[in-house]
Amino acid sequence: MGHTMKWGTLPPKRPYLWLSQLLVLAGLFHFCSGIIPKSVTKRVKEAVVLSCDYNTSTEELTSLRIYWQKDSEMVLAVLLGKVQVWPKYENRTITDITNNPCIVILALRLSDSGTYTCVIQKPETGTYKVEHLTKVRLMIRADFPVPTINDLGNPFPNIRRVICSTSGGFPKPHLSWLENGEELNATNTTLSQDPETELFTISSELDFNMTSNHSFLCLVKYGDLTVSQTFQWKTPKPTPSANQHLPWTITITVSACGIAVIIAVTVTCLTCRNAARWRQRRRNEENMVIERYSLST
Repeated sequence: MGHTMKWGTLPPKRPYLWLSQLLVLAGLFHFCSGIIPKSVTKRVKEAVVLSCDYNTSTEELTSLRIYWQKDSEMVLAVLLGKVQVWPKYENRTITDITNNPCIVILALRLSDSGTYTCVIQKPETGTYKVEHLTKVRLMIRADFPVPTINDLGNPFPNIRRVICSTSGGFPKPHLSWLENGEELNATNTTLSQDPETELFTISSELDFNMTSNHSFLCLVKYGDLTVSQTFQWKTPKPTPSANQHLPWTITITVSACGIAVIIAVTVTCLTCRNAARWRQRRRNEENMVIERYSLST
């Protein structure tokens, strides 16, 4: 870049110097309070680039003073090419002062929301005067993901329990269960907030009767936004019991036995008839033999 930069260094221990600079910035903040800032919207954990909208050269940078502040607190300063980052933004804020000075804030938090002011001072006759002012309003969004609905089983006979949950959003959410446009009574609703990220987690349980069909809507509202998930329940078809199969079993069994008896009787009758015919034929043959023997004698 043609200039040296020092990253992440803390301000030097010169209270009077930094006090004077803060007083100057406070005055500048008041001076530029009438400027309408640009708006940038980002989500939590994303990165944002805030530009000073000031074109400069590498040679000029060595003589400029560049200050970044959010509302009334300091963020970053570039003095004679050296970068100084304040503790709240340390290790996640970098700057690029090539041509158009800007800062990059990584891993955005909800607390990063606010109006950022870039002040560029230029040396003139032994002092510094304000050369350029820029304001950027940064808005951080934390959208809730689509809720998930899980089955918790049967706490009571013919009663089913489900739970709807979502996390990682802001502002404070409200969860409701709806069926046919009417709000239902939830069994247990819990809401918690992470003290570090300020993001919310919400969950709610619902009990319903399993003997009829249902279509539930889990609706989560946060600010002017909503996310939702639908849960469908269809009554399972009853499975035939052993007693329901009994009449058919008896009918089939009786029919089979009847057919077997008929077949057995038929076979027996035919067998007896054939046996009788065979005995009669046998007797006739014996009589004929006796008659022939008598005649010959």
